[in-house]
Amino acid sequence: MLSIIVPCYNEEAALPLFYREVTRVLCEMGEEYELIFVNDGSRDGTLGVLKTLAESDERVTYLSFSRNFGKESAMYAGFCNARGDYVAVMDADLQD
Repeated sequence: MLSIIVPCYNEEAALPLFYREVTRVLCEMGEEYELIFVNDGSRDGTLGVLKTLAESDERVTYLSFSRNFGKESAMYAGFCNARGDYVAVMDADLQD
């Protein structure tokens, strides 16, 4: 299984597009996967979007920090919760 960790900070607008594109590619690959979103204390509607994604797709999980701890902390939390044989980190802005 492939685990993809996605640190998020104020990514409300980007998350639906990110989710759509990443799941499209992963489904084409035909591999089992999980998406682990880590909300790093966002002040916009990021958490609400993550809750909706997790409710609609069992391959999506999320963690949410009470405040902004930084990308490295978000990545570490994702690594600690990943179940995959392989783990990748991607930014939600689709720049990777």
